[in-house]
Amino acid sequence: MTSDITAGRRRILVWLVPVLWTLGLGLWGLSRQDSVWRDEAATWQVAAGRSVGETWRMLGNVDAVHGLYYLLMHGLFEVFGASTATLRLPSVLAVAGAAACTALIGRRVAGFWAGLGGGLALPLLPAVQFYLQEGRPYALVAAGAGVSTLLLVSLLSDAADAAEGAAGLGGRGGRGGRGGRAGRGRRGRRVWPRWTAYGFTVLVCALLNWLSLLVLPAHAVTLWWSGAGRGVVGRWVAAAAGAVAGALPLILFSRSQSEQVSWIPPLTWHMMIGPAILLAIGGLGAWLDRPRTGRLSAAAVGLPLLAVPQLALIGISLVQPLFLDRYVLFSMIGLALLIGAALGAAVRAAAPRFPRASRLLVPGVVGIAVLALLPVELAKRAPASRVDDVLAVAGEVARLKRPGDAVLFVPAARRDTALVSPGAFAGLADVALERDPVASGTLKGEEAGPARIRAALLERRRVLLVTDAAKVAKPSGAARDAAKAAVLGEHFRVVEDRQVRGRRVTVYERR
Repeated sequence: MTSDITAGRRRILVWLVPVLWTLGLGLWGLSRQDSVWRDEAATWQVAAGRSVGETWRMLGNVDAVHGLYYLLMHGLFEVFGASTATLRLPSVLAVAGAAACTALIGRRVAGFWAGLGGGLALPLLPAVQFYLQEGRPYALVAAGAGVSTLLLVSLLSDAADAAEGAAGLGGRGGRGGRGGRAGRGRRGRRVWPRWTAYGFTVLVCALLNWLSLLVLPAHAVTLWWSGAGRGVVGRWVAAAAGAVAGALPLILFSRSQSEQVSWIPPLTWHMMIGPAILLAIGGLGAWLDRPRTGRLSAAAVGLPLLAVPQLALIGISLVQPLFLDRYVLFSMIGLALLIGAALGAAVRAAAPRFPRASRLLVPGVVGIAVLALLPVELAKRAPASRVDDVLAVAGEVARLKRPGDAVLFVPAARRDTALVSPGAFAGLADVALERDPVASGTLKGEEAGPARIRAALLERRRVLLVTDAAKVAKPSGAARDAAKAAVLGEHFRVVEDRQVRGRRVTVYERR
Protein backbone atom coordinates (compact mmCIF):
# COMPACT_ATOMS: atom_id res chain seq x y z
CA MET A 1 0.00 0.00 0.00
CA THR A 2 2.79 2.43 0.91
CA SER A 3 4.58 1.75 -2.38
CA ASP A 4 1.32 2.40 -4.27
CA ILE A 5 0.89 5.75 -2.51
CA THR A 6 4.50 6.68 -3.26
CA ALA A 7 4.08 5.71 -6.91
CA GLY A 8 0.89 7.77 -7.11
CA ARG A 9 2.61 10.81 -5.67
CA ARG A 10 5.47 10.41 -8.11
CA ARG A 11 3.08 10.24 -11.06
CA ILE A 12 1.73 13.65 -10.01
CA LEU A 13 4.98 15.27 -8.92
CA VAL A 14 6.82 14.33 -12.11
CA TRP A 15 4.71 16.78 -14.14
CA LEU A 16 3.43 19.16 -11.45
CA VAL A 17 6.87 20.28 -10.28
CA PRO A 18 8.02 21.23 -13.83
CA VAL A 19 4.75 23.07 -14.42
CA LEU A 20 5.13 25.16 -11.26
CA TRP A 21 8.84 25.66 -11.97
CA THR A 22 8.09 26.91 -15.50
CA LEU A 23 5.32 29.21 -14.32
CA GLY A 24 7.71 30.74 -11.80
CA LEU A 25 10.35 31.36 -14.45
CA GLY A 26 7.75 32.71 -16.86
CA LEU A 27 6.10 35.14 -14.47
CA TRP A 28 9.48 36.46 -13.29
CA GLY A 29 9.98 39.78 -15.11
CA LEU A 30 7.06 39.14 -17.47
CA SER A 31 6.58 42.80 -18.45
CA ARG A 32 10.27 43.28 -19.31
CA GLN A 33 10.09 46.77 -17.79
CA ASP A 34 6.95 47.56 -19.81
CA SER A 35 8.65 47.00 -23.17
CA VAL A 36 7.21 45.56 -26.39
CA TRP A 37 9.38 44.90 -29.43
CA ARG A 38 8.48 44.97 -33.12
CA ASP A 39 7.39 41.32 -33.52
CA GLU A 40 5.13 41.54 -30.49
CA ALA A 41 3.83 44.89 -31.74
CA ALA A 42 2.49 43.09 -34.81
CA THR A 43 0.50 40.78 -32.55
CA TRP A 44 -0.72 43.69 -30.43
CA GLN A 45 -1.83 45.96 -33.27
CA VAL A 46 -3.70 43.18 -35.10
CA ALA A 47 -5.23 41.35 -32.14
CA ALA A 48 -6.11 44.42 -30.08
CA GLY A 49 -6.78 46.97 -32.82
CA ARG A 50 -8.88 45.10 -35.39
CA SER A 51 -12.13 43.22 -35.52
CA VAL A 52 -12.28 39.62 -36.71
CA GLY A 53 -13.50 40.80 -40.11
CA GLU A 54 -10.69 43.35 -40.43
CA THR A 55 -8.14 40.74 -39.40
CA TRP A 56 -9.52 38.26 -41.92
CA ARG A 57 -9.23 40.88 -44.66
CA MET A 58 -5.64 41.60 -43.70
CA LEU A 59 -4.72 37.92 -43.83
CA GLY A 60 -5.58 37.91 -47.50
CA ASN A 61 -2.71 40.33 -48.06
CA VAL A 62 -0.16 39.59 -45.35
CA ASP A 63 0.67 37.30 -42.40
CA ALA A 64 -1.74 34.50 -43.31
CA VAL A 65 0.69 32.09 -41.65
CA HIS A 66 -0.13 33.69 -38.27
CA GLY A 67 -3.88 34.00 -38.80
CA LEU A 68 -5.01 31.45 -36.23
CA TYR A 69 -2.72 32.97 -33.61
CA TYR A 70 -4.01 36.49 -34.26
CA LEU A 71 -7.61 35.32 -33.91
CA LEU A 72 -6.79 33.51 -30.67
CA MET A 73 -5.07 36.59 -29.24
CA HIS A 74 -7.94 38.80 -30.38
CA GLY A 75 -10.27 36.74 -28.21
CA LEU A 76 -7.93 36.99 -25.23
CA PHE A 77 -7.53 40.75 -25.61
CA GLU A 78 -11.31 41.11 -25.82
CA VAL A 79 -11.77 39.19 -22.58
CA PHE A 80 -8.77 40.31 -20.51
CA GLY A 81 -7.82 43.63 -22.11
CA ALA A 82 -4.67 44.67 -23.95
CA SER A 83 -1.60 44.42 -21.72
CA THR A 84 1.83 42.84 -21.71
CA ALA A 85 0.49 40.17 -19.36
CA THR A 86 -2.26 39.18 -21.80
CA LEU A 87 0.24 39.34 -24.64
CA ARG A 88 2.79 36.99 -23.05
CA LEU A 89 0.94 34.80 -20.57
CA PRO A 90 -0.24 32.33 -23.27
CA SER A 91 3.41 31.58 -24.05
CA VAL A 92 4.19 31.03 -20.36
CA LEU A 93 1.28 28.60 -20.03
CA ALA A 94 2.27 26.87 -23.28
CA VAL A 95 5.85 26.24 -22.16
CA ALA A 96 4.51 24.99 -18.82
CA GLY A 97 2.39 22.52 -20.78
CA ALA A 98 5.38 21.53 -22.90
CA ALA A 99 7.42 20.95 -19.71
CA ALA A 100 4.65 18.70 -18.34
CA CYS A 101 4.61 16.69 -21.58
CA THR A 102 8.41 16.41 -21.53
CA ALA A 103 8.30 15.09 -17.96
CA LEU A 104 5.56 12.57 -18.72
CA ILE A 105 7.35 11.32 -21.83
CA GLY A 106 10.63 11.03 -19.94
CA ARG A 107 8.99 9.12 -17.08
CA ARG A 108 7.33 6.71 -19.50
CA VAL A 109 10.47 5.85 -21.45
CA ALA A 110 13.26 6.34 -18.88
CA GLY A 111 11.84 6.60 -15.38
CA PHE A 112 10.88 9.20 -12.79
CA TRP A 113 14.19 11.05 -12.50
CA ALA A 114 14.64 11.28 -16.26
CA GLY A 115 11.15 12.72 -16.59
CA LEU A 116 11.62 15.19 -13.76
CA GLY A 117 15.04 16.25 -15.01
CA GLY A 118 13.76 16.78 -18.57
CA GLY A 119 10.74 18.75 -17.42
CA LEU A 120 12.87 21.03 -15.25
CA ALA A 121 15.52 21.45 -17.96
CA LEU A 122 13.19 22.60 -20.74
CA PRO A 123 12.38 26.14 -19.48
CA LEU A 124 16.05 26.70 -18.57
CA LEU A 125 17.27 26.27 -22.16
CA PRO A 126 18.27 29.75 -23.44
CA ALA A 127 16.18 29.54 -26.63
CA VAL A 128 13.13 28.49 -24.62
CA GLN A 129 13.70 31.28 -22.08
CA PHE A 130 13.55 33.83 -24.91
CA TYR A 131 10.19 32.61 -26.25
CA LEU A 132 8.83 31.77 -22.80
CA GLN A 133 7.92 35.47 -22.51
CA GLU A 134 7.13 36.29 -26.13
CA GLY A 135 3.86 37.46 -27.64
CA ARG A 136 4.23 35.20 -30.69
CA PRO A 137 3.00 31.67 -31.49
CA TYR A 138 6.23 29.67 -31.16
CA ALA A 139 5.72 28.54 -27.56
CA LEU A 140 2.20 27.39 -28.44
CA VAL A 141 3.63 25.30 -31.26
CA ALA A 142 6.14 23.77 -28.83
CA ALA A 143 3.29 22.84 -26.48
CA GLY A 144 1.42 21.20 -29.35
CA ALA A 145 4.53 19.26 -30.37
CA GLY A 146 4.85 18.08 -26.78
CA VAL A 147 1.24 16.88 -26.73
CA SER A 148 1.53 15.09 -30.08
CA THR A 149 4.78 13.41 -29.01
CA LEU A 150 3.25 12.33 -25.70
CA LEU A 151 0.28 10.83 -27.57
CA LEU A 152 2.63 9.00 -29.93
CA VAL A 153 4.70 7.61 -27.06
CA SER A 154 1.58 6.42 -25.22
CA LEU A 155 0.31 4.69 -28.37
CA LEU A 156 3.68 3.05 -29.04
CA SER A 157 3.95 1.91 -25.42
CA ASP A 158 0.46 0.42 -25.46
CA ALA A 159 1.13 -1.31 -28.77
CA ALA A 160 4.35 -2.79 -27.38
CA ASP A 161 2.53 -3.98 -24.24
CA ALA A 162 -0.21 -5.52 -26.36
CA ALA A 163 2.34 -7.29 -28.55
CA GLU A 164 4.07 -8.73 -25.49
CA GLY A 165 0.73 -9.85 -24.08
CA ALA A 166 -0.24 -11.49 -27.36
CA ALA A 167 3.10 -13.28 -27.51
CA GLY A 168 2.55 -14.58 -23.99
CA LEU A 169 -0.90 -15.94 -24.95
CA GLY A 170 0.20 -17.35 -28.30
CA GLY A 171 -0.63 -20.95 -29.20
CA ARG A 172 -4.02 -21.04 -27.47
CA GLY A 173 -7.02 -22.47 -29.22
CA GLY A 174 -10.43 -21.25 -30.32
CA ARG A 175 -11.58 -19.42 -27.21
CA GLY A 176 -8.24 -17.75 -26.70
CA GLY A 177 -8.16 -16.70 -30.35
CA ARG A 178 -11.64 -15.26 -30.18
CA GLY A 179 -10.78 -13.46 -26.93
CA GLY A 180 -7.60 -12.12 -28.51
CA ARG A 181 -9.56 -10.78 -31.48
CA ALA A 182 -12.10 -9.18 -29.13
CA GLY A 183 -9.30 -7.66 -27.08
CA ARG A 184 -7.66 -6.28 -30.21
CA GLY A 185 -11.01 -4.82 -31.26
CA ARG A 186 -11.44 -3.10 -27.92
CA ARG A 187 -7.89 -1.81 -28.06
CA GLY A 188 -8.55 -0.52 -31.59
CA ARG A 189 -11.58 1.40 -30.41
CA ARG A 190 -9.50 2.92 -27.61
CA VAL A 191 -6.54 3.93 -29.75
CA TRP A 192 -8.41 5.65 -32.56
CA PRO A 193 -9.47 8.60 -30.37
CA ARG A 194 -5.81 9.12 -29.48
CA TRP A 195 -4.73 8.86 -33.11
CA THR A 196 -7.42 11.39 -33.98
CA ALA A 197 -6.20 13.67 -31.20
CA TYR A 198 -2.65 13.23 -32.51
CA GLY A 199 -3.61 14.26 -36.04
CA PHE A 200 -5.70 17.18 -34.79
CA THR A 201 -2.87 18.45 -32.58
CA VAL A 202 -0.37 18.30 -35.44
CA LEU A 203 -2.87 20.16 -37.64
CA VAL A 204 -3.42 22.95 -35.09
CA CYS A 205 0.35 23.37 -34.75
CA ALA A 206 0.65 23.59 -38.53
CA LEU A 207 -2.03 26.28 -38.62
CA LEU A 208 0.01 28.23 -36.08
CA ASN A 209 3.24 27.70 -38.05
CA TRP A 210 3.31 25.15 -40.85
CA LEU A 211 7.03 24.48 -40.42
CA SER A 212 5.94 22.60 -37.29
CA LEU A 213 5.08 19.77 -39.69
CA LEU A 214 8.77 18.91 -39.43
CA VAL A 215 7.72 17.06 -36.28
CA LEU A 216 6.28 14.36 -38.55
CA PRO A 217 9.59 13.12 -40.01
CA ALA A 218 10.98 13.18 -36.48
CA HIS A 219 8.13 10.96 -35.34
CA ALA A 220 8.68 8.72 -38.37
CA VAL A 221 12.26 8.10 -37.22
CA THR A 222 10.94 7.28 -33.73
CA LEU A 223 8.55 4.74 -35.25
CA TRP A 224 11.41 3.09 -37.14
CA TRP A 225 13.80 3.19 -34.19
CA SER A 226 11.29 1.68 -31.76
CA GLY A 227 10.33 -1.11 -34.19
CA ALA A 228 6.66 -0.15 -34.49
CA GLY A 229 4.44 -2.72 -36.16
CA ARG A 230 2.65 -2.27 -39.46
CA GLY A 231 -0.66 -1.52 -37.78
CA VAL A 232 0.82 1.34 -35.75
CA VAL A 233 2.68 2.71 -38.77
CA GLY A 234 -0.48 2.58 -40.86
CA ARG A 235 -2.49 4.51 -38.28
CA TRP A 236 0.30 7.07 -37.95
CA VAL A 237 0.41 7.55 -41.73
CA ALA A 238 -3.36 8.13 -41.78
CA ALA A 239 -3.23 10.67 -38.94
CA ALA A 240 -0.19 12.45 -40.40
CA ALA A 241 -1.69 12.58 -43.88
CA GLY A 242 -4.88 14.09 -42.48
CA ALA A 243 -2.91 16.81 -40.70
CA VAL A 244 -0.87 17.64 -43.80
CA ALA A 245 -3.99 17.72 -45.98
CA GLY A 246 -5.70 20.06 -43.54
CA ALA A 247 -2.72 22.44 -43.52
CA LEU A 248 -2.05 22.29 -47.27
CA PRO A 249 -4.37 25.19 -48.25
CA LEU A 250 -2.60 27.47 -45.78
CA ILE A 251 0.82 26.32 -46.98
CA LEU A 252 -0.02 26.99 -50.62
CA PHE A 253 -1.67 30.34 -49.93
CA SER A 254 1.08 31.60 -47.61
CA ARG A 255 3.64 30.87 -50.30
CA SER A 256 2.15 33.80 -52.21
CA GLN A 257 3.21 36.01 -49.29
CA SER A 258 6.80 34.75 -49.24
CA GLU A 259 8.17 38.29 -49.47
CA GLN A 260 7.52 38.49 -45.72
CA VAL A 261 10.52 36.23 -45.11
CA SER A 262 12.71 37.78 -47.80
CA TRP A 263 14.73 39.52 -45.07
CA ILE A 264 16.06 36.21 -43.67
CA PRO A 265 19.76 35.95 -44.62
CA PRO A 266 21.14 33.00 -46.62
CA LEU A 267 22.54 30.09 -44.64
CA THR A 268 26.19 30.37 -43.64
CA TRP A 269 28.54 28.02 -41.85
CA HIS A 270 28.66 30.10 -38.68
CA MET A 271 24.84 29.89 -38.44
CA MET A 272 25.20 26.12 -37.97
CA ILE A 273 27.48 26.36 -34.93
CA GLY A 274 24.49 26.59 -32.57
CA PRO A 275 22.67 23.55 -34.01
CA ALA A 276 25.94 21.59 -33.98
CA ILE A 277 26.42 22.28 -30.26
CA LEU A 278 22.82 21.27 -29.51
CA LEU A 279 23.20 18.05 -31.49
CA ALA A 280 26.44 17.24 -29.68
CA ILE A 281 24.77 17.70 -26.27
CA GLY A 282 21.77 15.68 -27.40
CA GLY A 283 23.99 12.95 -28.83
CA LEU A 284 25.78 12.62 -25.49
CA GLY A 285 22.46 12.28 -23.69
CA ALA A 286 21.32 9.66 -26.20
CA TRP A 287 24.54 7.68 -25.74
CA LEU A 288 24.13 7.69 -21.96
CA ASP A 289 20.63 6.29 -22.46
CA ARG A 290 22.24 3.23 -24.10
CA PRO A 291 19.76 3.16 -27.00
CA ARG A 292 18.93 -0.03 -28.86
CA THR A 293 17.00 -0.40 -32.09
CA GLY A 294 13.59 -1.95 -31.58
CA ARG A 295 13.03 -0.41 -28.15
CA LEU A 296 11.14 2.74 -27.19
CA SER A 297 13.59 4.89 -25.25
CA ALA A 298 14.44 8.50 -24.48
CA ALA A 299 17.00 8.38 -27.28
CA ALA A 300 14.47 6.99 -29.77
CA VAL A 301 12.08 9.86 -28.98
CA GLY A 302 14.39 12.73 -28.07
CA LEU A 303 17.19 12.49 -30.62
CA PRO A 304 14.93 12.50 -33.71
CA LEU A 305 12.83 15.30 -32.22
CA LEU A 306 15.98 17.37 -31.70
CA ALA A 307 17.93 16.49 -34.84
CA VAL A 308 15.41 15.98 -37.64
CA PRO A 309 13.69 19.42 -37.52
CA GLN A 310 17.05 21.20 -37.19
CA LEU A 311 18.62 19.32 -40.10
CA ALA A 312 15.49 19.55 -42.23
CA LEU A 313 15.29 23.33 -41.76
CA ILE A 314 18.95 23.59 -42.75
CA GLY A 315 18.16 21.59 -45.89
CA ILE A 316 15.17 23.80 -46.73
CA SER A 317 17.28 26.91 -46.17
CA LEU A 318 19.71 25.79 -48.87
CA VAL A 319 16.84 26.34 -51.33
CA GLN A 320 15.11 29.29 -49.65
CA PRO A 321 16.62 31.07 -46.63
CA LEU A 322 14.37 30.22 -43.67
CA PHE A 323 16.80 29.30 -40.93
CA LEU A 324 15.52 30.86 -37.72
CA ASP A 325 15.68 28.96 -34.44
CA ARG A 326 12.15 29.97 -33.49
CA TYR A 327 10.71 27.97 -36.40
CA VAL A 328 11.94 24.75 -34.76
CA LEU A 329 11.71 25.81 -31.12
CA PHE A 330 9.72 22.63 -30.47
CA SER A 331 12.89 20.60 -31.11
CA MET A 332 14.12 21.79 -27.70
CA ILE A 333 11.71 19.25 -26.18
CA GLY A 334 13.95 16.58 -27.67
CA LEU A 335 17.04 18.17 -26.13
CA ALA A 336 15.34 18.40 -22.73
CA LEU A 337 14.34 14.72 -22.94
CA LEU A 338 17.93 13.72 -23.64
CA ILE A 339 19.24 15.89 -20.79
CA GLY A 340 16.68 14.24 -18.54
CA ALA A 341 17.78 10.79 -19.73
CA ALA A 342 21.40 11.64 -18.87
CA LEU A 343 20.34 12.80 -15.40
CA GLY A 344 18.27 9.66 -14.92
CA ALA A 345 21.26 7.51 -15.91
CA ALA A 346 23.41 9.38 -13.39
CA VAL A 347 20.86 8.77 -10.62
CA ARG A 348 20.73 5.04 -11.45
CA ALA A 349 24.52 4.82 -11.39
CA ALA A 350 24.79 6.61 -8.04
CA ALA A 351 21.84 4.94 -6.29
CA PRO A 352 23.52 1.62 -5.29
CA ARG A 353 26.38 3.33 -3.45
CA PHE A 354 24.76 6.64 -2.45
CA PRO A 355 21.00 6.02 -2.21
CA ARG A 356 20.15 9.21 -0.33
CA ALA A 357 22.53 11.49 -2.20
CA SER A 358 21.31 10.18 -5.55
CA ARG A 359 17.88 11.68 -4.85
CA LEU A 360 19.46 15.12 -4.61
CA LEU A 361 21.32 14.82 -7.89
CA VAL A 362 18.59 16.20 -10.18
CA PRO A 363 17.61 19.13 -7.89
CA GLY A 364 21.31 19.87 -7.34
CA VAL A 365 22.16 19.92 -11.05
CA VAL A 366 19.14 22.11 -11.78
CA GLY A 367 20.17 24.52 -9.00
CA ILE A 368 23.71 24.75 -10.39
CA ALA A 369 22.29 25.33 -13.88
CA VAL A 370 20.12 28.18 -12.58
CA LEU A 371 23.15 29.89 -11.06
CA ALA A 372 25.32 29.29 -14.13
CA LEU A 373 22.61 30.65 -16.44
CA LEU A 374 21.73 33.60 -14.20
CA PRO A 375 23.30 36.16 -16.58
CA VAL A 376 21.26 34.68 -19.43
CA GLU A 377 18.10 34.64 -17.34
CA LEU A 378 18.52 38.30 -16.39
CA ALA A 379 19.40 39.34 -19.94
CA LYS A 380 16.34 37.65 -21.46
CA ARG A 381 14.11 39.64 -19.09
CA ALA A 382 15.62 43.02 -19.97
CA PRO A 383 14.33 45.29 -22.78
CA ALA A 384 17.81 45.14 -24.35
CA SER A 385 17.27 41.45 -25.13
CA ARG A 386 15.14 42.52 -28.10
CA VAL A 387 16.00 44.65 -31.11
CA ASP A 388 13.82 47.57 -30.05
CA ASP A 389 10.96 48.80 -27.87
CA VAL A 390 7.95 50.42 -29.50
CA LEU A 391 6.51 51.63 -26.19
CA ALA A 392 9.63 53.51 -25.10
CA VAL A 393 9.85 55.46 -28.35
CA ALA A 394 6.13 56.27 -28.12
CA GLY A 395 6.82 57.86 -24.74
CA GLU A 396 9.55 60.02 -26.31
CA VAL A 397 7.16 61.13 -29.06
CA ALA A 398 4.54 62.12 -26.49
CA ARG A 399 7.15 64.22 -24.69
CA LEU A 400 8.57 65.94 -27.78
CA LYS A 401 5.47 66.64 -29.87
CA ARG A 402 3.74 70.03 -30.19
CA PRO A 403 0.34 70.94 -31.65
CA GLY A 404 0.45 71.05 -35.44
CA ASP A 405 3.53 68.82 -35.77
CA ALA A 406 3.81 66.20 -38.50
CA VAL A 407 5.23 62.69 -38.06
CA LEU A 408 7.13 60.46 -40.48
CA PHE A 409 8.13 56.81 -40.21
CA VAL A 410 11.20 55.33 -41.90
CA PRO A 411 10.73 52.60 -42.89
CA ALA A 412 6.96 52.56 -42.97
CA ALA A 413 6.94 49.49 -40.71
CA ARG A 414 8.00 51.73 -37.81
CA ARG A 415 4.42 53.00 -37.81
CA ASP A 416 3.82 50.07 -35.47
CA THR A 417 4.64 52.28 -32.49
CA ALA A 418 1.74 54.60 -33.34
CA LEU A 419 -0.60 51.64 -33.82
CA VAL A 420 0.29 50.18 -30.42
CA SER A 421 0.29 53.55 -28.60
CA PRO A 422 -2.13 55.79 -30.52
CA GLY A 423 -2.54 58.16 -27.58
CA ALA A 424 1.12 59.18 -27.76
CA PHE A 425 0.62 60.27 -31.39
CA ALA A 426 -2.67 62.12 -30.89
CA GLY A 427 -2.58 65.49 -32.66
CA LEU A 428 0.25 64.54 -35.01
CA ALA A 429 -0.36 64.51 -38.77
CA ASP A 430 0.92 61.34 -40.47
CA VAL A 431 1.57 63.23 -43.71
CA ALA A 432 2.94 60.26 -45.69
CA LEU A 433 -0.01 57.98 -45.00
CA GLU A 434 -2.58 57.60 -47.77
CA ARG A 435 -4.59 54.62 -46.44
CA ASP A 436 -4.31 53.45 -42.86
CA PRO A 437 -3.44 49.83 -42.06
CA VAL A 438 -7.01 48.77 -41.29
CA ALA A 439 -8.47 50.33 -44.44
CA SER A 440 -5.70 48.93 -46.64
CA GLY A 441 -5.74 45.48 -45.02
CA THR A 442 -2.00 45.66 -44.28
CA LEU A 443 0.28 45.86 -41.26
CA LYS A 444 1.86 49.23 -42.00
CA GLY A 445 -0.66 51.04 -44.24
CA GLU A 446 -0.18 52.45 -47.73
CA GLU A 447 1.87 55.60 -48.19
CA ALA A 448 1.50 58.27 -50.87
CA GLY A 449 3.95 58.70 -53.70
CA PRO A 450 7.22 60.65 -53.27
CA ALA A 451 5.84 63.84 -54.88
CA ARG A 452 2.83 64.02 -52.56
CA ILE A 453 4.98 63.31 -49.52
CA ARG A 454 7.35 66.11 -50.52
CA ALA A 455 4.50 68.59 -50.99
CA ALA A 456 2.92 67.66 -47.65
CA LEU A 457 6.20 68.06 -45.78
CA LEU A 458 6.87 71.50 -47.24
CA GLU A 459 3.62 72.70 -45.65
CA ARG A 460 4.90 71.87 -42.14
CA ARG A 461 7.16 73.76 -39.77
CA ARG A 462 8.02 70.86 -37.46
CA VAL A 463 8.36 67.17 -38.21
CA LEU A 464 9.05 64.23 -35.90
CA LEU A 465 10.89 61.37 -37.61
CA VAL A 466 10.54 57.92 -36.03
CA THR A 467 13.11 55.43 -37.24
CA ASP A 468 15.58 52.80 -36.05
CA ALA A 469 18.50 53.63 -33.80
CA ALA A 470 21.77 54.00 -35.64
CA LYS A 471 23.24 50.67 -34.48
CA VAL A 472 20.31 48.61 -35.83
CA ALA A 473 19.22 50.78 -38.80
CA LYS A 474 19.37 49.30 -42.29
CA PRO A 475 19.10 51.14 -45.62
CA SER A 476 15.45 51.32 -46.70
CA GLY A 477 15.86 51.50 -50.46
CA ALA A 478 12.27 52.72 -50.93
CA ALA A 479 11.74 55.78 -53.14
CA ARG A 480 9.30 57.24 -50.60
CA ASP A 481 11.89 57.05 -47.84
CA ALA A 482 14.51 58.65 -50.08
CA ALA A 483 12.08 61.53 -50.74
CA LYS A 484 11.49 61.98 -47.02
CA ALA A 485 15.23 62.16 -46.33
CA ALA A 486 15.81 64.59 -49.21
CA VAL A 487 13.15 67.07 -48.09
CA LEU A 488 14.27 66.94 -44.45
CA GLY A 489 17.89 67.44 -45.44
CA GLU A 490 17.21 70.36 -47.79
CA HIS A 491 14.55 72.34 -45.94
CA PHE A 492 14.75 71.34 -42.25
CA ARG A 493 17.32 71.30 -39.47
CA VAL A 494 17.64 68.94 -36.52
CA VAL A 495 16.68 70.52 -33.19
CA GLU A 496 16.47 67.39 -31.03
CA ASP A 497 17.48 63.76 -31.39
CA ARG A 498 16.67 60.92 -28.99
CA GLN A 499 17.62 57.24 -29.20
CA VAL A 500 15.96 54.81 -26.84
CA ARG A 501 15.96 51.01 -26.84
CA GLY A 502 16.62 50.49 -30.53
CA ARG A 503 14.40 53.31 -31.84
CA ARG A 504 15.11 56.95 -32.65
CA VAL A 505 13.05 60.14 -32.64
CA THR A 506 14.47 63.16 -34.43
CA VAL A 507 12.74 66.56 -34.34
CA TYR A 508 13.13 68.77 -37.45
CA GLU A 509 12.25 72.45 -37.85
CA ARG A 510 12.09 74.48 -41.04
CA ARG A 511 15.22 76.45 -41.80
